[in-house]
Amino acid sequence: KMAPLVARCCLAGLRSIPVVFIVAVIVWSYYAYVLQMCAWTVENTGEKVIYLVLYHPLLFMFAWAYWKTIFTPVGTVPKEFYLPPADLERFEHADNEDIQRDILVKVVRERNLPVQCRTNSGAIRYCEKCKCVKPDRCHHCSVCGACVLKMDHHCPWVNNCVCYTTYKFFVLFLGYALLYCLYIAATSAQYFVKFWTGGLEQGGGRFHILFLFFVSFMFGLSLVSLFGYHLYLTCNNRSTLESFRAPIFRGGPEKDGFNLGRNNNFIEVFGEEKKKWFLPIFTSCGDGVMYPTRLAPGNSYSSMDTSTPTGATSPFQNNKSVNDSETLLGRQQKYLEEGVTEPPISKLYFFNIQVSFGKWY
Repeated sequence: KMAPLVARCCLAGLRSIPVVFIVAVIVWSYYAYVLQMCAWTVENTGEKVIYLVLYHPLLFMFAWAYWKTIFTPVGTVPKEFYLPPADLERFEHADNEDIQRDILVKVVRERNLPVQCRTNSGAIRYCEKCKCVKPDRCHHCSVCGACVLKMDHHCPWVNNCVCYTTYKFFVLFLGYALLYCLYIAATSAQYFVKFWTGGLEQGGGRFHILFLFFVSFMFGLSLVSLFGYHLYLTCNNRSTLESFRAPIFRGGPEKDGFNLGRNNNFIEVFGEEKKKWFLPIFTSCGDGVMYPTRLAPGNSYSSMDTSTPTGATSPFQNNKSVNDSETLLGRQQKYLEEGVTEPPISKLYFFNIQVSFGKWY
């Protein structure tokens, strides 16, 4: 019993190394910027005050967003998606896949589970490890050891899954990290040049300022593409996984199946209150299980009588108590009734290399 526990502790420690590294860089940057540059290098008092007054709120927002991304729990699959013991027993001892498929259809129909995504073979998505029907956009993360709602990817730099509950925080973290790096690079550039050309006295702090500019500039360059890429995904209502492999519906793969138009897509992640868009506070729409689509009804499980019947109430409702005409679902229905479609979205292309650990299913 001790061996697996020790192994898990060692693995958890290894996974924390990237986070410890980022925190160490932030702490060092604070020392280098506030003390070595502002306190001991900048001579003009007014310049010092301006630099420090602008720096600290930016650092606070950056650290707040990073904290929320790391420590916010991932969304868990509701208990209704887990197979009842009797059905699970039949499923695991079924002679062929057709019987298993019938069992899943039966469970989805009886519980009115709002599933529209399918496997390559056209079956209802099921997780063999968690023993549950997968909600739309949900994937199993081998690092977290669980099915994660609207999984984007598992990020080693936050040691957490970027998903329905953390995606807004992750995008804000990237945005504030980019601003933090650009601000430091912009304000330290002149002193970097002066030290490099010998225009200032040589001292121990010289190397701190040289590295401060270089590190902030290089991190800023890498964050530009990553932040831009996730803004592109947000405006097109896709996850990183969905950008690599389009979600499959009854009518086949459709990369824009969840695309409701740029404005609605942005609101789905950041919420409807504009004053909270820039705060690391959870304001995303929905419950992580139900997602409106732009597909025709025949492309969902409604044609198989496995979705919520007309007039019935699904147990998975949007958690925002607002008028339905103002919700994403309400807007989509309004567009369908009026025969109006969202205008084409101008696509932005960003070069991006994203590293994530673990497998997803």
